[in-house]
Amino acid sequence: MATVAYNGTTGVADPGYSADVPDLNIFYDTGHMTFIAISSLLVLLMIPGVGFFYSGLARRKSALQLVLLSMLSVAVIGFQWFFWGYSLTFSRTGNSFLGDLSQFGLMKTLAQPNGSSAMPDILFCLYQGMFAAITPALAIGAVADRGRMLPAIVFMFIWSTAVYDPIAYWTWNANGWLAKLPSYDFAGGGPVHVSSGACALAYSLMLGKRAGYTSNAGLPYRPHSVTNVLLGTVFLWVGWFGFNGGSALSMNLRAIMACYVTHLAASCAGIAWVLLDYRLERKWSTIGFCSGAIAGLVAITPAAGFVPTWAAVIIGVAGGVCCNFATKLKFLLGVDDALDIFAVHGVGGMVGNLLTGIFGASWIADLDGSSHAPIGWIEGNWIQLGYQLAGTCAAFAWSFGLSCLILFLMNLVPGMSLRVTAEDEDVGIDDCQLGEFAYDYVEIKRHFADAGVSLSASASSASSTHEKAPKEVV
Repeated sequence: MATVAYNGTTGVADPGYSADVPDLNIFYDTGHMTFIAISSLLVLLMIPGVGFFYSGLARRKSALQLVLLSMLSVAVIGFQWFFWGYSLTFSRTGNSFLGDLSQFGLMKTLAQPNGSSAMPDILFCLYQGMFAAITPALAIGAVADRGRMLPAIVFMFIWSTAVYDPIAYWTWNANGWLAKLPSYDFAGGGPVHVSSGACALAYSLMLGKRAGYTSNAGLPYRPHSVTNVLLGTVFLWVGWFGFNGGSALSMNLRAIMACYVTHLAASCAGIAWVLLDYRLERKWSTIGFCSGAIAGLVAITPAAGFVPTWAAVIIGVAGGVCCNFATKLKFLLGVDDALDIFAVHGVGGMVGNLLTGIFGASWIADLDGSSHAPIGWIEGNWIQLGYQLAGTCAAFAWSFGLSCLILFLMNLVPGMSLRVTAEDEDVGIDDCQLGEFAYDYVEIKRHFADAGVSLSASASSASSTHEKAPKEVV
């Protein structure tokens, strides 16, 4: 622990020099700071993991776009968070709905504690900035196979400011209305997952369906690289230890418990999804396992610092099962959510938020040395499920509504049309928007026999001979 209690200005933005000490480091334990710094790097690692995961699920000729957009999210939100995002989300003098600009451009942001007594402001800013960067990266996968780059980049900046920052403020800032209820969310079920899932649903709706979607039973293309999906899953699974564990905001037993239940829920969800898929085709699906593991990680995120280990099994299985069946919602809604972002992140975040209200336990939350009132149903706090539902509905409604509005208005601006032309979609997003390719050739033709679509005998014969037509890239 720190050897000296912080004695400078609190409650308003202040760089910490008001403490009037020769060395500001005396207020902080290097072990806690090291843990949060490493957790920040782990969350950063998750962002290219998202890119690889999405890229593997997409078509070969549009694979590179999704990797690039995930990294552009790091850069765009890195600036936005410095510019005003951090101040809007974690300023100390905001109202119940949004922060102010007292820390605009990170002014007066250095050594005053924020988040917890173990973290200086600038470290808290670094860590939370990674959350701000990964959230639009999760949502922007909705552009798969048909979305233009420039509007997607502009949208990330606007959406983070208008959607992510307010929801994160409501949830995690002590002045936020959800924090005051309280609606418990340990690491981002609402601000990260429900909001990104709702955004992806809105983006998919506003973009329209991919060419061939309806005529091919809603299943025009298989994932082009299962290996990339598996690689992305590994990055995400490893990074999630920093995502959830670091949300304890110091190195303590609560952080360790959060890491353990995160791993356990992912394992149980992966098994649940695989078994659900096996019952249909009698085959063990790698894509199914990866999707299930991610669903479990999403579901445990809001609950990680509140639930005992046995509850993680229930949350993992429930997350895997609910997200698996939620992949069918896009057919009922008629929305081409190409990468099932809403099904996995939106529905997974909802499941986790609600189950936190049932299985949340004060003795788990107290493992960081704090003191909490009874949290969930297992402690007789029946109203908590209602508070969790309020947080979930607020995050979904705000994100979906504003995302649709932002995209509608952007599409009216000259040069900001959301979708590529039909000709460019046929050529491939990597070719028409990037001029680069993920591989040295791109797939431009494939038959649909594996999707259960009947072909004429001649067409079937031709496609079996030339299933893939390589395009040389010089």
